[in-house]
Amino acid sequence: MRIVTERVPSVRSVALGFWIATGSAAESDEQAGISHLLEHMLFRGSERFGSQEIDQIFDAMGAEVNAGTDKESTSLYTRVLDGHLPRAFEVLGDMVFHPRFGELETEREVVLEEIAMYEDDPQDKVFDVLGEAIFGAHPLGRAVIGTAKVVGAVTREQLAAFHAARYEPQNLVIAAAGSLEHDALVELVTTLDEVRAADAAAPRAGAQRSRLDATAPDFARRVRFIEKDTEQFHVCVGGAGIARADERRFALRVLEGVLGATTSSRLFQEVRERRGLAYSVFSFSNLYAHAGEVGLYVGTRPDKLQQALAVICDELARCVAEPATEEELTRSRENLKGRVVLSMESTGARMSRLGGSLLHDMPILSIDEVIERIDAVTLDDLRALADELFHPHALSVAGVGPDERLFQAAIAPLGAGDDGAANNGAAAGMHAPAPSAAAQGAPR
Repeated sequence: MRIVTERVPSVRSVALGFWIATGSAAESDEQAGISHLLEHMLFRGSERFGSQEIDQIFDAMGAEVNAGTDKESTSLYTRVLDGHLPRAFEVLGDMVFHPRFGELETEREVVLEEIAMYEDDPQDKVFDVLGEAIFGAHPLGRAVIGTAKVVGAVTREQLAAFHAARYEPQNLVIAAAGSLEHDALVELVTTLDEVRAADAAAPRAGAQRSRLDATAPDFARRVRFIEKDTEQFHVCVGGAGIARADERRFALRVLEGVLGATTSSRLFQEVRERRGLAYSVFSFSNLYAHAGEVGLYVGTRPDKLQQALAVICDELARCVAEPATEEELTRSRENLKGRVVLSMESTGARMSRLGGSLLHDMPILSIDEVIERIDAVTLDDLRALADELFHPHALSVAGVGPDERLFQAAIAPLGAGDDGAANNGAAAGMHAPAPSAAAQGAPR
């Protein structure tokens, strides 16, 4: 088991997290959603602590405790006063390694309600529709939260077997940041029976690292639409991005700041501020082990849809032709540096950076090293990335809204339908991917 800490002398709290190398991208179609359901089940009692007792223990410490699942990891985390760290570690460790899998029927219903909640929320649903459009049948295209079919049928035995295979010490990182000493946390970890057993013998039968699909997704252009009675059309446009370890990730963040990730960005200014075509419009990216995605979102009323998408198409074309001026480059770099430094004032953010980096075999850069890499981004770097990633006619399109015919007419500036194929699955009533609460690392 790997352990990583960062001491923050100015605080009296500790953010502690258990990071497990399993998520939806390591599931089969028949397992879709088990990682997320298992994350919920960690709170339903362990060998030593009952479900209600867990809540009472953390409440008595004035502590926050939660968990999240994404495409490539699961995390269980808390933030406590430094004096409560041993107790918090004891309880979290038992939850992670010794869940009872009790109260399955009750928690199953909770997750099914969560799925239904996001099915009813078009602003969340459209991101999972985009994921399927970008990645196709690849596991990265599946929603983290899972499907009602799998969640509704999984047994306690299947959950236990999945847990035994994935929640092994070699698949875990324990991260902490705040008022603590590294050696003190190491000493706590050595009290875990699982660590002693792993040190003394080979991993238990069935133990395995999460098997991420390293095959390249089919990034053919696709159009997906879900017809739903909504006041707005919710539209995402996106395509292939870059992998997590790609050194161009710093340039991509700077490019996003120019295109749509800030209030001074081109999309925000042109779509919202100058024309009033949307309340929410922004660009985003997600980086995974072997691939990535870039995209943008807009929500707008039916009578504004065509104009909004025409402006977005123009801005994407402008991004390729002229990704940034010197002034925009400087402003975006400074914005990114500021957000990085400000986020590190949170012990929770520091812990998450440590745990996620180590779990995914990424270098843990100092703040100065991150700033240095951001400052090194040039206009040529942005130009090359924009030319590779943001040609509007190469991007997939996903939508949720009240009228498919209006949607199809409005996306015409972005290209007509799937690349060389019919609009697969665009009809009303298509079985859509499940929504993306967990895909964004949403809390329990």
